[in-house]
Amino acid sequence: MSGTAWAAIAVFATAYVLIATEKIHRVAAALAGAAIMLVIGATDAEHAFFSERAGVDWNVIVLLIGMMLIVAVLKRTGAFEYLAIWATKRARGRPFRVMVLLVLVTAFVSAFLDNVTTVLLIAPVTFLVCERLNVPVAPFLIAEVFASNIGGTSTLVGDPPNIIIASRSGLSYNDFLIHLAPIVLVLMVVFIGLCRILFRSAFRYDPERATQIAALRERDAIRDSRLLVVTMVVLAVVTAAFVLHTVLHLEPSVVAIVGGLVLLALSRLDAGEIAKDLEWPTLVFFAGLFVMVGALVHTGVIGEISRAASDATEGRLFFASIVLLWGSAALSAVIDNIPYVATMSPVVADMVHSNGNTSQSQVLWWALALGADLGGNATAVGASANVVVLGIAERAGKPITFWHFTKYGLIVTIVSIAVTTPYVWLRYFALA
Repeated sequence: MSGTAWAAIAVFATAYVLIATEKIHRVAAALAGAAIMLVIGATDAEHAFFSERAGVDWNVIVLLIGMMLIVAVLKRTGAFEYLAIWATKRARGRPFRVMVLLVLVTAFVSAFLDNVTTVLLIAPVTFLVCERLNVPVAPFLIAEVFASNIGGTSTLVGDPPNIIIASRSGLSYNDFLIHLAPIVLVLMVVFIGLCRILFRSAFRYDPERATQIAALRERDAIRDSRLLVVTMVVLAVVTAAFVLHTVLHLEPSVVAIVGGLVLLALSRLDAGEIAKDLEWPTLVFFAGLFVMVGALVHTGVIGEISRAASDATEGRLFFASIVLLWGSAALSAVIDNIPYVATMSPVVADMVHSNGNTSQSQVLWWALALGADLGGNATAVGASANVVVLGIAERAGKPITFWHFTKYGLIVTIVSIAVTTPYVWLRYFALA
């Protein structure tokens, strides 16, 4: 590798350490890293801002803006308070039951919406529920992020890396559902058991609060019925367009931003006030992170790693699958899984072709999807949903540190990949 490539590695590693240790704010670390990458020539303006493969992923940024607009309008209807009271009453005020309910809803919705959209919708409900129960919000938010990444693994539209894989491989919506949904169901059962152990200190039951909550009426929380109806109609149309985006030939980002802007116009709310509710620091952090990772792509660092893995596993399909599964999980923990999958997809396509391009060799695509999607849970920067929730928590005055998130994420990821490994062996080799 060139001197510039080694310099890019040093800059990325330094920025990552600063983000992980929180010596300086993560947004400042990401922007400084991106600026240095440009100054040293590891990337340039053309690649940083306009390259689909090695620059800012504007589809992700625009999708986030569109869904943040919808959430900002929905928040003014009282719908989140309604759902918070409903969920708490159904769980009879018991925190673990509330967590299970929120986790299952998050995982299910993430299969049909992308996981970033899901956490944007669920997080406000979670703050209100935890406030009602007088329990810490961080364990609930962290559990929902894990559930969104696990649940989103099951479908083509559930996690952005899956959309990239489908585009490269030609696999259909039904292919993802048939191959990935069964293991996701198993993982959710295991994950709920882990929640009971990992977050046990958060499950403080307060009988008095439970009685107070039981006396509340959900309908009293709704502040603007007309706006709620308009918002739900727009959200339903956006959701349907997400699911049918391959048929409609519309990118999810286009669907989200059009939906957000149409809702803003129909709401008759002050645009300036709505704009204040958007998570601007999170969006800027994403941009900086994309530029840094893009510099590693542009200088050939990611390509070198990918080729080394491909050469080491050539001709050994099972070994290649397991290396790809665990390796993708490890790398997705360090860099966001969207640019990782965008970089690895051509390599996996070559590996599938070199293994005969048979139905069995398609296991490599499933190994990539499972590794990248589940590996995104490992650290606070492993997946887009993680970054978004940390931004929401910080804005609400309930910050979640990098290591607070990661100490749980590493356990969940290792267990998830360990459970997935025998599934890959049984389904694609032992019982094939």
